[in-house]
Amino acid sequence: LVVQKKTVSHVQLPEELPFGKVFTDHMLVAEHTAEHGWGKPRILPFGPLHLHPAAQVLHYGMCCFEGMKAYLGHDGRGRLFRPDMNFARLRRSAARIQLADFDTQELEECVKALLRLDRAWLPERAGHCMYIRPFMFSSDGALGVSPSKATTLSVILSPVGPYFKSGVDAVRLFLDTSNVRAWPGGVGQFKIGGNYAPTVAPQSAAKQRHDCSQVVYALPQGPDPNDALISECGAMNMVFVFRRFSASHAGGQAGWPGIEVVTPPLDGTILPGVTRDSILQLLKGRPDVLVSERPLTVGQLVEAHEAGLLLEVFGCGTACVVQPVSCVVTGDGKELALPAAGAGGGADASASVAEWVRQRLLHIQYGRVEHPWSVPFE
Repeated sequence: LVVQKKTVSHVQLPEELPFGKVFTDHMLVAEHTAEHGWGKPRILPFGPLHLHPAAQVLHYGMCCFEGMKAYLGHDGRGRLFRPDMNFARLRRSAARIQLADFDTQELEECVKALLRLDRAWLPERAGHCMYIRPFMFSSDGALGVSPSKATTLSVILSPVGPYFKSGVDAVRLFLDTSNVRAWPGGVGQFKIGGNYAPTVAPQSAAKQRHDCSQVVYALPQGPDPNDALISECGAMNMVFVFRRFSASHAGGQAGWPGIEVVTPPLDGTILPGVTRDSILQLLKGRPDVLVSERPLTVGQLVEAHEAGLLLEVFGCGTACVVQPVSCVVTGDGKELALPAAGAGGGADASASVAEWVRQRLLHIQYGRVEHPWSVPFE
């Protein structure tokens, strides 16, 4: 690892840290060619990348990326959260678009070195952290859709506050049965650029027409929108919390989990989120909760809401961690308003399922409890 330090004075973080707008002093860059393999990874002063005008990334979207976070632990140590999962997913994404393979453990050590160098940028404020963006692209300067002969891998750091301006306050989501995020046989399970750019227009329309912060995509199964299978948001995996039995039948189900937590299965159209996996593992330890990875149609969601069985909806992902939802707006304008937080009950009687998992994730991420998912980098 080659390190070229920038001459810097005292780091003073801005009062406002909008998501992804502020960057640290340094970046990691490594380059690979088919002829020579990987060159030495370099930590350089943060700055522009030099690209050939015919670079394949500019013409064919040959790029992939990851989203990770580093946290300032309660003990004063900087910590990563399950970095092995992010680097393994980046490797799978790179392989899908024929970018160069890499050693995940070596990349993790390089990222830790970058974090240590820019340690002064790690926010100390509650609810803030360091967002880590590894990304890879074809820098091969040749027109033509073909396997890349030149790959660039880079990592940049951004101190951030909450992903949504509302913080952890619940947001409105639009349930889109017209636009499709990913089709079976496609690349929905990979974190590549082409999955995200097409979501900008539907999201803008949802904000303008329905005042919704995000779009939940549903995969059509025929002409009836109610048969469409709920997928995920452009930036989050989705989780739905149902009461399993109506009030009149609850007494006859003693000893059965009263709550079912449902998320769409990893069928190739869903990104295998690190936060999603963590939430499912945590919830499987609750005897009062049935965890299900199963298909869920738009019609089933609407029927559950009308029957009073839909308790909560929330999104999850590295950027937002856990994001409660106040209302789901369907394509025909129907508003599925959700109960106030706490309706889910559970191990903490005053907390919703979303808040229950959010608090446990934060305890792990900030090192308040000992857990193998929390990985110190210093």
